[in-house]
Amino acid sequence: MADERRPADPPLRSQSPRPITDSKSSPSPPPSDKVSSPSPPHTMTPERRTIVEKSLKRKLDTRCSLFVLIYIMNYLDRNNIAAARLRGLQDDLSLDDQQYATCLSILYVGYILMQIPSNIVINLISRPSLYIAVVMLVWGLISTLTGIVTNFSGMVGTRFLLGFVEAAFLPGALLILSKWYTRKELTTRNAILFCGNLISNAFSALIAAGVLSNMQGVLGHAAWRWLFWIEGGLTMAVAISAAFILPDLPTNTRGFTEEELYVAQLRMTEDVGEEDKDAEGQKIFDGFFMMVRDWKVYVMMLAFTAYTVGLSFNAFFPSLTQTLGFSYVPTLLMSSPPWAFACAVTLVVCWHSDRTQEKFWHITLPMVGGLVGFLICMVTLNTAARYVALFLQASSYAGFVVFYSWISSSFPRPPAKRAVALAAINAFSQLGNVAGMYVWDLKEDGYRKSYGIVTSMFGAAIFGCWVFRTILARLNRQMEREEATAVAEGRVPAGEKGEGVVTGSETEDGGVVGPRVVRPFRYLL
Repeated sequence: MADERRPADPPLRSQSPRPITDSKSSPSPPPSDKVSSPSPPHTMTPERRTIVEKSLKRKLDTRCSLFVLIYIMNYLDRNNIAAARLRGLQDDLSLDDQQYATCLSILYVGYILMQIPSNIVINLISRPSLYIAVVMLVWGLISTLTGIVTNFSGMVGTRFLLGFVEAAFLPGALLILSKWYTRKELTTRNAILFCGNLISNAFSALIAAGVLSNMQGVLGHAAWRWLFWIEGGLTMAVAISAAFILPDLPTNTRGFTEEELYVAQLRMTEDVGEEDKDAEGQKIFDGFFMMVRDWKVYVMMLAFTAYTVGLSFNAFFPSLTQTLGFSYVPTLLMSSPPWAFACAVTLVVCWHSDRTQEKFWHITLPMVGGLVGFLICMVTLNTAARYVALFLQASSYAGFVVFYSWISSSFPRPPAKRAVALAAINAFSQLGNVAGMYVWDLKEDGYRKSYGIVTSMFGAAIFGCWVFRTILARLNRQMEREEATAVAEGRVPAGEKGEGVVTGSETEDGGVVGPRVVRPFRYLL
């Protein structure tokens, strides 16, 4: 394994935070490290900053709440095929089980191909809100057109295009959130975003039950076709509002005061010790090459992919609920409560993760709950026990959400690297979705063998998270040693508790260099 201290390339210039005070200035960093911080509109007292910051977060939370609705539509358009299957889609298109699984998995092929290029683009443009709005409009149109397909090739084509276009949303939304929220706030905000995913699983079943039970034969069309048309049309309507509501960057978003934008930039500088912007003269693919050289990325890729395979039951949830022995309408209605429960569990787990600034246990414990659910379904066909197991399985999504914030906090700067790391890890993990679509062909004994496969995948994911935590803990100890050495040698002054001086900072290839006069940066474990 390569030595993480090796600075293979010249490090980016550090950017020292410029704390707000009423009249006192903080010590200046060495001239070679000095980079201008955002310029305040005027001298701002701590009391004034508190007021401005509350106003900023209130406005930001309100506008970012639209991400939840967009994510609901994202998952409705992606997963409505599972509900449509219960009302004749597979029979009408003459699909065998293998072809149906291919229709599911091909979406993730397009999803994988587009994620990294999309996040490179969204990191470069000044109006990401417009980009996401246009992308959403296009995928809504593709989803609507899914309702007119008549054969296997048509379904495969529309599903591939849907995944290709939808790929821009999730990593783009996570990147935008990471540009506004500090590491102490990000997990909770990611949880609220992912509630769109969980809510969509709950309400998609209710919407599907309404459409599939009432629209059969309307205007001579099958009910499952109406499901695609209605949900695709709703997506396009929401897309128009996104262009006007979603925030852009802390430097140019309309609807915020000059003070609020200044505080937004300052918060991000103070959080890590560097301004959240790329170095001058940085080339378009530099972030990609930084990501490739950082071996921590590959550990996260493997762990996240195993986690994703374990969560592949999501795409088959109505079919798993059908093993309880009810008809299609009760089956769809019973599919909703487990996801409502999962949404509540996710909010609590992520809130506590932010409060304690801990990641590993908040990821692995929900997986342990999911493992219990898998084991229950493997050992019994009892209706009540299996339904309780579905609640436990759905709640394992809580750790999945915390994992995303762990990615952002583990690759904080520069933004170009963070953007590509988010997209690359998420894109690679979609291989787990591709594989997962074929896991659930094993229907014998209530999918016992399928549950055995996802159980092993959760075990592999827990091991991968432990390895990653061990790596970060070692890097933290390394930074502490370098800080102590720098203070002892008088190269930097010793700071107060909580405001110490760090001499180590992450380089492009994941190493640590110093000295730097910044707030103490430590990886979150």
